[in-house]
Amino acid sequence: MTAITRRHLGAVSAAGALGLALAACGGSSDAASGGASDAGAADAAGTIEIEDNNGTQSVQVPPKSVVATDNRTFETLESWGVTLTAAARALMPSTNSLKDDESIIELGNHREPDLEAVVAAEPTLIINGQRFSQYHDDFVKYAPDASILELDPRDDEPFAEELKRQVAVLGQVFGKETEAEELGTALDSSMERVQAAYDGSSTVMAVNVSGGEIGYIAPGAGRALGWTFDAFDFVPALEVEGASDDHQGDDISVEAIADSNPDWILVMDRDAAISADDPEYEPADTVLESSEALAGVTAITEGNIVYMPADTYTNESIQTYTEYFETLADAFEGNA
Repeated sequence: MTAITRRHLGAVSAAGALGLALAACGGSSDAASGGASDAGAADAAGTIEIEDNNGTQSVQVPPKSVVATDNRTFETLESWGVTLTAAARALMPSTNSLKDDESIIELGNHREPDLEAVVAAEPTLIINGQRFSQYHDDFVKYAPDASILELDPRDDEPFAEELKRQVAVLGQVFGKETEAEELGTALDSSMERVQAAYDGSSTVMAVNVSGGEIGYIAPGAGRALGWTFDAFDFVPALEVEGASDDHQGDDISVEAIADSNPDWILVMDRDAAISADDPEYEPADTVLESSEALAGVTAITEGNIVYMPADTYTNESIQTYTEYFETLADAFEGNA
């Protein structure tokens, strides 16, 4: 049977503070997160020194005013009860309760952002990244007194370790070290399950479905799922020269998929996160499983299609991957 999953809310786990340089210049509390910190509450804000993608950053703890634009962090911040003064709410998935919180100043999406709106937030911390990375210097201009943290996964580091690094850093900032470690542990556990359940020889293809079209997600390079081929030593059903990390995947014909005859197909339904209410929306399962050209493909006939959570394209958090890998492990184990 085809494995289909839907996003659930809440925190699920992760790993310890990887390579953080922490220099406490005063007590740390978590007034911004609404709970007791691991080190205990402090009477006044202090600062810590943290390494992000741009070097060493001095960050006030607890941060008095938090702005968030990196959609990989939204689910974590919500689950930790972090109060945001401004955010790119337009980028938040509908599964996140902060999306419709009118008390949070709206910065818009990355295509038409209202960057000047950050001035009213008077931020002490801006968690920037992913689609908003290009606006780093603008935030420096409009919020010169704010610390800016950018923790996007780095290209030269293992992707899973980068997801854990991100939540570990945020755990230090918001006094949620234990919760961050749990998030990392859960990701590790889910990946270990996948590694143990994969038979080492079945061929795998990853695709992105958008606008009724199937995009090829290249092993190693492709968006969202490309890195999993190296992480789990998946045997690619097809390798194409010049593949990219395009957000819609690379063009590929259903005939090419059929000819490669993958044993498993891993799927990100891009439109499920942004166009599910559109009358023209074609779910990925409909596109793939109703295709006559693919009717004889092993992954189709045996039901070996595993869909990422519906909100993946606008989430991509550590929780997203943990949930997906648990589902993928279930599918592999069920096929053993």
